[in-house]
Amino acid sequence: MITLPHPPTKHGRPTASRLKPPGERRWRRRFPLLPALIFTIVVTQLPFVATLVISTFQWNILRPGDRHFTGLSNYKFVFTDERLRNAVLNTVVLTASVVVLSVVLGLGLALLLDRRFLGRGLARTLLIAPFLVMPVAAALLWKHAVYNPDYGLLNGTLNAVYRLFGAANGPTVDWVSSFPMPALVVALVWQWTPFMMLILLAGLQAQPGDVLEAAKVDGASALQTFRLITLPHLRQYIELGIVLGSIFVVQTFDAVYTITQGGPGSQTTNLPYEIYLTMFRKFEYGQAAAAGVVVVIGSIVIATFALRVVASLFREEVSR
Repeated sequence: MITLPHPPTKHGRPTASRLKPPGERRWRRRFPLLPALIFTIVVTQLPFVATLVISTFQWNILRPGDRHFTGLSNYKFVFTDERLRNAVLNTVVLTASVVVLSVVLGLGLALLLDRRFLGRGLARTLLIAPFLVMPVAAALLWKHAVYNPDYGLLNGTLNAVYRLFGAANGPTVDWVSSFPMPALVVALVWQWTPFMMLILLAGLQAQPGDVLEAAKVDGASALQTFRLITLPHLRQYIELGIVLGSIFVVQTFDAVYTITQGGPGSQTTNLPYEIYLTMFRKFEYGQAAAAGVVVVIGSIVIATFALRVVASLFREEVSR
């Protein structure tokens, strides 16, 4: 019979930590994290539980004495109300448009910044700058400095072009009223393209150099190298950008409130803005809480995919 050696000892005897059960040792390691865990539960989970409770009540602040329990009727209202259905459709259109355009533009800028050229550091800093601007400040910038029909940059450029061709003046276009959803999409794409660019640039710089060198030696063109080597390598980074971008863009409130205020005719009212209207204009606390719960559950589903993509990226890096 073979006897295994004892673990490291002090003066020939097992240490006190080795004599304690494994469960107790695990709790001793996790105990310093307990205050942070309690704080997180208090800050995030308790308000969510309160929201769940409120979502089961018919509660209008204009009728304080008429509050009563209604079960899941608020959730039925969320899925059957025409305004909320339009808000869901606007949210999908806005999120998909912004994310797809941001990924495509971010990929092009990442490919540009992956090459060496004079002033690359300055170009990278300037391209990252829109992502660092506060969302409300960015929305105000686009609404007044770019889209304003009287002194905005777009109409000013149009007038200058028309004058070059001999016209007295160009058209005066109210961009926000005439093209509300495209105006909102362009402003958000400007803000989120740097985020996608950073993710994809990290993926480009993580490419194995020997594979690219081998493709060059074999006579592969730049397009073939991109299509057969770079793009498959970037697949997980693109997925990560799409999932993270969807999580953030689906919660957009600042730009909608500042640029279009959901109009005209609710053409740009997304779910967060519709929840705001339900809460602070209609004063229907229960319906707003139910809609908020639906949005949170949808965000959790998207975040689950994001975590899986991140985990697969880490596994790929570890396996190298």
